[in-house]
Formats: sequence, C-alpha cells, structure tokens
Amino acid sequence: MGGPEELLCAGVEALGLAVRAGQIRAWLGYLDLLVSWNRVYNLTAVHGPAEMVTRHVLDSLAIHPHVQGPRVADVGTGAGLPGIPLAVLRPDTGFVLIDANAKKTRFINQVTIELGLSNVAVVHARIEDYPERTGFDTVLSRAFADLKGFVGQAAPLCAPPGRMLAMKGRYPGAELVALPAAYRARVHPLKVPGLQAQRHVVVISPGAHP
Repeated sequence: MGGPEELLCAGVEALGLAVRAGQIRAWLGYLDLLVSWNRVYNLTAVHGPAEMVTRHVLDSLAIHPHVQGPRVADVGTGAGLPGIPLAVLRPDTGFVLIDANAKKTRFINQVTIELGLSNVAVVHARIEDYPERTGFDTVLSRAFADLKGFVGQAAPLCAPPGRMLAMKGRYPGAELVALPAAYRARVHPLKVPGLQAQRHVVVISPGAHP
C-alpha cells in the first residue's frame, strides 16, 4: 500500500475523474487539517491518513455523478463530508455545509479559509432551524440514521425538481420500505477504490409517486 498521495491519485483515476494537481493538493491539505484537529477534537473515528483517503475523500467523490447543481446542501456534514471533497472537485458549484456541532463547523470554517474554498458556506445550525428556504438542487448527507428521518428534515430544503442523496453502506431495504409513498427512490451501488465494504447512494425525488 502506498502513501496518501499515491492512494489518492490512483483512486481518482479509478473513479474516472479528470483533476488538476491543485485539487490533489487541496484534498491532501484537507486531510492534514483533519488529522491535526482530530487529535484534539475527535472529529472522526478514522485516524490514519491513508484510511482517510479511502473512507473519507474517495467515498465522498464516488457520488459525484449523482450531484446536480448549481446549489448543493450537505446536511449533518460533520467534519465536512462529503461536502468538502466535492467542493474541491466542483469549484463551479456552490455548497452549503450545515451541522449543529460547533467544534465541527469551526473546523470546516478553518478548512475553507486555508484551502481558499470560495464556493463553500458553513452554517452552524440544526437542519430544521436552517432559515433559508430558497431551495437547493441537491441535498445530501451520509450521517442520517434512516431515510425516513432524512426526507422528513431535508425535503423542505429541495427546490423542485431537486433531489436528495443519502449515502449508505449495505442496501437499505428496510429503510426503503419505510419511506413515505410520496417519494421515489433509486438505489445505485458505488465502487469506492480501495474499499471492500458495500456502499450505495439512494437518490430520492420529493413529491413523486412510484
């Protein structure tokens, strides 16, 4: 196994992404900050830089074909995932990263400053208290416990014909059954380079009957 940069370069190539050297440096810079802050604030249970490449950056980038802009919200973003890796990949798309944990939003703010991410806004708030209702083209998250809870809180943020993206591990069969009938869901398997575990993204369209 190579170092973080080698793993990252191989991973983005495997995902079919055409990226610039500056983007590779930005992702590595993000990981450096995450490792540093994680020692004090415990932002993520993943500690090794190489493992972070796979489980954080490449995992986030794997959903990029399903993200539509120009306005994207990452709700419950935690340490900025998947929002920060996607924002580096897509500088022409505006990202709003929302989380109720103050130490995590402080970290993300520092990331945006040090990486110069002018397309990222950070909001310290609970999703249900987020004041803006102009609507996003995509609302995404990988932190929600279940799909029903996700759509219940995230659907008001969608601008028609917006979509919600829920990142999951195994195929969420039971959660799909519990999803309200007014939502149409499509599940796509993801192949994350270097990760053996199952990964899926659930693409949910609000206000659409199956």
